[in-house]
Amino acid sequence: MTTEEDAAAKLVAQLGQLDTCAISDALDSLGLLDFVVDGVERLSTDRRLVGRVITVQLGSPDGTPSDRHLGTTAIDAADEFSVIILGGGRDDAGGWGGLLSRAAVCRGVRGVIVDGGVRDVDEAEQIGFAVFGRRGAPRTARGRVKELSTGDPVSIGPVLVRTGDYVVADGTGVVVVPCEHIDAVVSAAERLTARETLIIAELERGVSASAALGANYEDMLDGLDPTTNSED
Repeated sequence: MTTEEDAAAKLVAQLGQLDTCAISDALDSLGLLDFVVDGVERLSTDRRLVGRVITVQLGSPDGTPSDRHLGTTAIDAADEFSVIILGGGRDDAGGWGGLLSRAAVCRGVRGVIVDGGVRDVDEAEQIGFAVFGRRGAPRTARGRVKELSTGDPVSIGPVLVRTGDYVVADGTGVVVVPCEHIDAVVSAAERLTARETLIIAELERGVSASAALGANYEDMLDGLDPTTNSED
C-alpha cells in the first residue's frame, strides 16, 4: 500500500468501530453542523457502511447524448475504501441499479448512497452490496436521469459532500465527515463512545437509569478536547 492507502485503511478501520450517532455527536462537539444526511436510509444488507467518498452529480437529461452510463466513471475510479455518493437524483426513478451494484462489487466498492430512488434493491441484497437511498424506484433512469459529473462536490439537502470526504451509514442514517476534520472527529467520537461504554457498564451493574443518565450524560459533549487522549 501507498502512504495514502495506509492512512485511508486506518481511518476506515477506526470509523468502522463507530456508529452514526457517535459521529454526529462528535461533529456537534466540534461545532461542525449540517453533516447529517436526512431522509436517506439503508435499503440493502445490515452492515455499517464506512468509506472514503467518490461523488457523482446527477441531473435531468438535456438532450445531449451520453457516452457513459451514470455511475460507471466513479466505479472505475474506486478502490477498496470507496463509497460512491450520488447527488441530484429523483425519488421516482433509479439513480442506481443492479448492474451497477454488480460492477461495484467486482471493483471492491464498499457501497453506494443515492440522493434519490434505487432500482434492483433485492438484487443488491442478494449479492451483499450495501445500498442507501431515499426509496426503491422501479422506473429506469433512461430519459429521466443523467450523470453530469464525477468527482465534483454534490449537495444532499444542506450537506455538501466532496470526493475525499468520509462517510458512515448504518440503520440510523448517514453522516458525512469532512476530510480536513477527520482526525478530530474520530478522536472525539472514540472518547464519546468510551464514555457511553462506562454508562452501559453502570446500568448492567444495577445503577438506576436516572443516576447513570443524569448530569454526566447531559454534559457529555461539553469540554471535550479531541486533540488529546485524556480529559483535562
